Amino acid sequence: MEKYDGGDTGEVRFDDPWYDALASGWGELDGTGAPAPAVPPARPECSRGTGGAADVYLEVQRSAAFREVRSRYRRFVIPAVAVFFPWYVAYVVTATTAPGLMARPVAGVVNVALVAGLGQFLTTFLLAWAYARHARLRRDRAALDLRWDTQELTRSAAGGDR
Repeated sequence: MEKYDGGDTGEVRFDDPWYDALASGWGELDGTGAPAPAVPPARPECSRGTGGAADVYLEVQRSAAFREVRSRYRRFVIPAVAVFFPWYVAYVVTATTAPGLMARPVAGVVNVALVAGLGQFLTTFLLAWAYARHARLRRDRAALDLRWDTQELTRSAAGGDR
């Protein structure tokens, strides 16, 4: 989220707890192969109350519910990319390396290239529909619950003044 502090300095500030956690070195290795300790930066706008918002987001990121949402996402996306990306690349490679094959007529003036190109549109819409359906049935409820929990934790970390 960008904030504009006035003046025309051209400087953009990012007040994003995920960004701050990553910028602080969380999740990186310490040089020995072990994870570096998480040391969130001290930020006055996130440090009100007993814990900061960055701590809340790190806690949520480490939670089983968050890992489950990410796992469900990966279980759809990785196979989808493995199937659909080669199909898209195959069309481009075939169009550039085998123009004779692509020009072969199928029915009248409709050739292989046209059928494959229309197939690209069809599979794109099919993939978008399948992704939306998967998200709606497998991830949206858990992600919404996680979001509500995060907001509650953030409010309590901020002292309830939000």
